[in-house]
Amino acid sequence: MTRQSILDLYFMDARSKLIDIAAFLDRVDRGEGEPDFRLAAFRKALEELQHNEPVRAKSVLLSLSDPTTEPIPKAPGKGAIGAWPGPETH
Repeated sequence: MTRQSILDLYFMDARSKLIDIAAFLDRVDRGEGEPDFRLAAFRKALEELQHNEPVRAKSVLLSLSDPTTEPIPKAPGKGAIGAWPGPETH
């Protein structure tokens, strides 16, 4: 596909998602209390979008993922939380 056809097909969807992200960050900023590690991980993932390489999706996913290879004895919770809190939580 050409860049023009990709823009024609997907721009409005990407635009909508970008506005959703901006609204999410606005809500977080207006909220009370201290954010947890997820906001820092989210902002770090957003930085990956600034790179001009066609591997941004991979970079974003890896920035939010647990890079360790050794299994932990017990999961800290019941479900996924969407971002790796860092080595200090294991």
